[in-house]
Amino acid sequence: MAKVDMKNNVQVALAISATLSGVTPAKGNIVDLQGFQSATLVLTNGTITDAGTASGFAYEVQESDTTVDGAFTAVADADLLGLESALTVTDDAADNVINGSIGYVGAKRYVRVVATGTTNTAAVVSGAWVKGTPVSAAVTATAAAIAAT
Repeated sequence: MAKVDMKNNVQVALAISATLSGVTPAKGNIVDLQGFQSATLVLTNGTITDAGTASGFAYEVQESDTTVDGAFTAVADADLLGLESALTVTDDAADNVINGSIGYVGAKRYVRVVATGTTNTAAVVSGAWVKGTPVSAAVTATAAAIAAT
C-alpha cells in the first residue's frame, strides 16, 4: 500500500513525440529542470516500420545552461544513470512498448533528448521527462515544453 504522495512531488514534461525518417535527427522539447533535484527520461516506441540498419535508431541526452539550440551538448556518461546505448532500438517488432529510461544527475538547467535513425529508419517515438524532488512546495502535475531559441 502506498504511503507517500508522489503526485505532488513530481512533474511530467513531454520530452519527444516524433516520426523518425532515415538519418534525420529529431530534437525533443527543451525541459527546464529549475526547482527540481532529479530527472528521469522515459521513452516509448510507437509503430516501427523499419528500425533501420543493424545499428537501429538511438537516443542522445543533451544539456545546456540556455535555451539556444546550438548551446546543447551531449551529457557526459558520469551525469547519466544508465546507458544511452541501452535505449537503442534494432528490432522492427519492438512496437508499442516502453523502451526504457535513463536518469539525469548533471548540473545544467535545461535538458532534451535527440533521436537519430540509421538508413531506412521509419519509426514513431515518444517520451516524457519525470522531474522529481522539488526544492519547494507541491508542484503542478505537468510542465510546458520550451522552444529552442
